Amino acid sequence: MISAEFFCDELERHGFGFASGVPCSYFGGPISLLSRTPGRYVAAANEGGALATASGAVLAGERAYVMLQNSGLGNLVNPLTSLVMTYRIPVLTFVSLRGWPDPSQDEPQHAVMGPTTAPYLDLLGMPYWILSADAGEARFREILEAATAELSEGRAPFVLVEKHAVGAAEAAASGGPARDDRMDSSDAVRLVTKLIGDAPVIATTGYTGRELFGVEDRSANFYMQGSMGHASSIALGVALTRPDRPVVALDGDGAALMHLGALSVIGAQAPPNLVHVVLDNGIHESTGGQGTTSHTTGLEEVASAAGYADARRCATPGELQRGVTDALSSPGPHMLVVPTRARSGPMPPRATSAHTPEEMRNRFSAAVRESSPGSAGA
Repeated sequence: MISAEFFCDELERHGFGFASGVPCSYFGGPISLLSRTPGRYVAAANEGGALATASGAVLAGERAYVMLQNSGLGNLVNPLTSLVMTYRIPVLTFVSLRGWPDPSQDEPQHAVMGPTTAPYLDLLGMPYWILSADAGEARFREILEAATAELSEGRAPFVLVEKHAVGAAEAAASGGPARDDRMDSSDAVRLVTKLIGDAPVIATTGYTGRELFGVEDRSANFYMQGSMGHASSIALGVALTRPDRPVVALDGDGAALMHLGALSVIGAQAPPNLVHVVLDNGIHESTGGQGTTSHTTGLEEVASAAGYADARRCATPGELQRGVTDALSSPGPHMLVVPTRARSGPMPPRATSAHTPEEMRNRFSAAVRESSPGSAGA
């Protein structure tokens, strides 16, 4: 293992003055260190945006690198192949190796990308090296020397990073407002679950899905494993297919921001039965608490501008109860943004501790297809 300090310092010594990325716990240390100095790190909404931002820095004369998780490598494909490779923009990309070398030792959403990350780069003809957990400082220097040589030839090399290859660092402040007066997310989830009857719920990946599983595990809950940012789009498909019943998307601020264009699609499609609840704690909590940009983006205002019939901020349990009740009794789509504080204490286990992904799919699909004359809002 190398320290987070050495990782950042050595990259700076090689002339890298700009970084961007999407949080991953493997890079929590470097992201925390870089975030303490304005201008050194841009927290992108998604992986493709991170690569494009770094490409802009390179075009402007700076040497830049990107950090991301291999589960998000797919979001990188378009700007990688049609921007970076087409224009030969030399950007260095660090990718964490989740689900590798043994997919069974990681979460189910990493089972596909884990073994195929390196072969995928082989297919694209991208140069890459693996920074193993037992690699020391000398090995990291060797990799950077080789990578910078590739950059000088106009290529875009990759470094694949094993778990524990880079050390941790104290978390940097997120930059958002104080959150002690916010609701506990578990209380918000419990209240929403109590009010919606048997309505289907699509819960975003990470801690939100785990909280829903801990509050009430039921067949009508779909716990996302991975596919971050797509909870509202899944809910849109369900809502359009089953207009006879309310459908709830239980989202997070980081996930909603990752694919913000989904709000415009929802507004354009205008499903009257869609209730979009966003738990906004201002951080990417399950990857180490890196800050999101929700403190400068009013998600309810974005949703309103995108065409949601009603979009409001619910800062108290009473406001949330009124918001859910109104959403279930009037045409939508509706967005309810719930400011929450950072989670504390033990988290419930993942839903995959009790159900396989296939089992969750089957029971959710069966629950959604059932007629529901007595459901909330019917």
